Amino acid sequence: MKLPQLDTDRFTAEEGLRIIVQVPDLRAQEVVDAVLAVCTLKYGDYNSVTFRTVPGTQQFRSLGSGRNAATEDVLEVPCVELSFFLPDDGKTAVEVLKAVYATHPYEEPVLFVQPCVRTLHIRGMDEDNPNRFWNRAPEEWVPDAQKSLPDRSGSPHA
Repeated sequence: MKLPQLDTDRFTAEEGLRIIVQVPDLRAQEVVDAVLAVCTLKYGDYNSVTFRTVPGTQQFRSLGSGRNAATEDVLEVPCVELSFFLPDDGKTAVEVLKAVYATHPYEEPVLFVQPCVRTLHIRGMDEDNPNRFWNRAPEEWVPDAQKSLPDRSGSPHA
C-alpha cells in the first residue's frame, strides 16, 4: 500500500502503524496499561495517546477447533475498540502486539495492524486561533487539569 506524501508548511507527516483491538470493556484498561509498559504512545507533545469507542457488540461463533467448544449459535459480547499509533518500527510493534496478546482475555483477539500516516502540528503555530480551547471559555469536555492552564496573556482560563 502506497501512503500519500503530504507536503505542507502547516503540519509534518509521519508513517507508522494504526493498531486496532476489540476487547471487552471491563478489560480495556488492562490492555492499554500493558501496551504503555512497552511503548509510551507518544503523539507530538503528548504521550499515552489512545482512543476507546463506546461499547458495541462483538459477535462470533466458536468453530470448536480452538480451546473452546463449538457453539451452535452466534454469541455476543459487549466490547470496545482501542486504537493507537505506533512509529514505523517493527521491533516496537512486535513487542506491543505481544503485550496485547498476553493481556487480552480471548484466545483469538480481533486485532488489526494498518499502515497509516499521522499528522503532527508544528509547535507554536496557530496558537492564537480562536478555536483552540485555551483561547475560549472552558468547555465541559476540557479536562480540569487543563482548565487552569494560563492563556497566552499569562492569565488562567476563565
